[in-house]
Amino acid sequence: MAGSTFLRGASADALATTAERLDERLSADSGDAAASVGEDLFAVAMLLHREAGLRRTATDVSLDPGSRSELLRRLLDGKVGATSLDVAAGAAGQRWTAPRDLADALEHLSVVATVRSAPDADAGRLSDELFTAAAIVRDESGLRDALADPARSTEDKSALVDAVFGAQALPATTTLLKRALAGTHRTVGVALEDYQRVAADVHSERVATVRVAQELGQAELDRLQRALTRQYGREVHLNVQVDPAVIGGMRVEIGDDVIDGTVSSRLDEARRRLAG
Repeated sequence: MAGSTFLRGASADALATTAERLDERLSADSGDAAASVGEDLFAVAMLLHREAGLRRTATDVSLDPGSRSELLRRLLDGKVGATSLDVAAGAAGQRWTAPRDLADALEHLSVVATVRSAPDADAGRLSDELFTAAAIVRDESGLRDALADPARSTEDKSALVDAVFGAQALPATTTLLKRALAGTHRTVGVALEDYQRVAADVHSERVATVRVAQELGQAELDRLQRALTRQYGREVHLNVQVDPAVIGGMRVEIGDDVIDGTVSSRLDEARRRLAG
């Protein structure tokens, strides 16, 4: 599962098992239920991040797995929904390489559940909105500084998100934007990049960032998407950025792969050869 690569060893296996449990439970739930599960799992993840003693006990390999599960079940019973309780308690019964990994995994799965809350028909729209939001936060220094300002409360920042994005965005997009403020990612921008990858993985796509000097026509976009889909063996969602600095051609980034056919890169290479 893409997104599980941030964990290693036993924790990666534990996340995969917990993700399967979540998928089974959400398959029978409505989008509204998935949204609630996302909120619950995020709350549990933040609790574990705050409470080091609870985090250590819930992942203590010297304790019986059933005892660890029961600990979290008793603690959360009546505070979260049945699906969230089952997923979180089951996760505590898994073997985690480091105590923090349990909290990180539940935070990740809260994003998965939130993505699942958006209708399948809106999968492309969700990816586009996350990409657009990330670009706005990156390019608008005033907004970026306001969202990063430690003097502002989370409630104040959430209200700012509603004012900037709320009227046009899907509920799942707005929820994830607010989660980027309250979660453990280093910056909002880093969080949104991660959420884009999760959204693509949930909908069995890959995300390609395409940088061009000017807007591409629909026929060009369709040809590029078909070519990348053939190359990678799965649907590819295109996020296009217009950047005059590329001069001409295009640069495609997909995962760790970079296909750089821009005029600017060829000019840079020519300059290096002349200098050498």
